[in-house]
Amino acid sequence: MERSSPLDWPFFEPRHREFATALDAWAAATVRDVHGDHDVDAACRTLVKQLGEAGWLRHAVAGREFGGAGDSIDTRTLCLARETLARHNGLADFAFAMQGLGSGAISLAGTAAQKARWLPRVAAGEAIAAFALSEPEAGSDGAAMQCAARKDVRTAILDGEKTWISNGGIADVHVVFVRTGEAPGARGLSAFVVEAGTPGFEIAERIDVIAPHPLARLRFSHCRVPLSHRIGEPGEGFKVAMRT
Repeated sequence: MERSSPLDWPFFEPRHREFATALDAWAAATVRDVHGDHDVDAACRTLVKQLGEAGWLRHAVAGREFGGAGDSIDTRTLCLARETLARHNGLADFAFAMQGLGSGAISLAGTAAQKARWLPRVAAGEAIAAFALSEPEAGSDGAAMQCAARKDVRTAILDGEKTWISNGGIADVHVVFVRTGEAPGARGLSAFVVEAGTPGFEIAERIDVIAPHPLARLRFSHCRVPLSHRIGEPGEGFKVAMRT
């Protein structure tokens, strides 16, 4: 008896089948296994650029006017993209997934100005994104984070650390979740975009793992970020993180 492909399931539409077939052919011709490379940072940057230039990263961001493939992010397409890329190259899957995760808060809760500033570059593979939630003492329990920000006129001043941050060390755009104190626990967190090169922001440590990918501990020391970089309302950071 001939086995049918999961792509034949009615769960998928013709556009999903076309997408998976095209991506599979592209990956087979373009993406080589780079896990043996000594320079994982360079390999990841190259993969992001290739994925962006080929148009695949458009599916990881929302809003056609901001470089996305559609007005919203299609979960079935994301699953097919990750499965297909992982079959060819684990780091390519990582690169694709982190562009979506790193910019997801902007896609879901950002203002039009924020989306216009960052999403087109992420979709084009011109900017690498990171999602900074975990801390040394607050891994799976995001509500226990201690990295904090205080308001000072038009800026937020960030102090503290984040760790196990994927794309740490190579990201251009970091969505960072901090305690802003509107209420206890999860109700007192906010999200800010921190760009690479911002004074007071540094890569404190690079972290090596068995399956190589860029990973780091981030440190913020009196790091000033414009209040216009806040994603969502004050105190809504946990909600933004969970939506992402």
